[in-house]
Amino acid sequence: MEIKKTPKADLENKKSTWMLAGYVIVLAFMFVAFEWTKRDIKIDTSQAVANIVFEEEIIPITEQQEQVTPPPPVAPPPVAENLTIVDNEADVEETDIASTEDVGQAVEIKYVAPTVEEEEPEEQTIFEVVEQMPEFPNGGMAGLMQFLSKNIKYPTIAQENGTQGRVVVQFVVNKDGSIVDATVLRGVDPYLDKEAIRVINSMPKWKPGMQRGKPVRVKYTVPVMFRLQ
Repeated sequence: MEIKKTPKADLENKKSTWMLAGYVIVLAFMFVAFEWTKRDIKIDTSQAVANIVFEEEIIPITEQQEQVTPPPPVAPPPVAENLTIVDNEADVEETDIASTEDVGQAVEIKYVAPTVEEEEPEEQTIFEVVEQMPEFPNGGMAGLMQFLSKNIKYPTIAQENGTQGRVVVQFVVNKDGSIVDATVLRGVDPYLDKEAIRVINSMPKWKPGMQRGKPVRVKYTVPVMFRLQ
């Protein structure tokens, strides 16, 4: 008699289904197992050890200067003393030194006054360069040249001889502006030199030179031109 199974009791037809379910369960367990494994741990060691820089202190080398011992002082050569031995019986002239009490005269002490060099007073000092130099009263240097050209009288002898040139005259401008001590530093001809001195002495009073806010005496040099037309 053939045994027949009901469709519900027949398990053969569900074999493949249960096998696939088992595979799915096993794969799920394996996936969960892999998820729970320890992953790669990255350790940041960038700040763990820092580069430690040791600054080496440089100590300068000091050399001790050798102390040079000065040479010993040279002793002066011994002076030979000439001693004259005199016999006890020899006659020796004795010199008596008379004191003031014996003579009866007082000692005279002469006082020598110290020599003091007298400095030239500032009023008499003649400066060559000052803070504010002297100036011709009418127009400065241009006015001075005009004054000289108008007041120069060319000597007749110098004209006949054709003498011309530049005479350099030096003079002193006083504190009141007056002109004194005119001298020729470089001359050309005696007649031209004399005329240059005359014209310089005929100038009006200048504006005096100033030093530290006070008028002072100043040396001044002016060229006087003599030119034939």
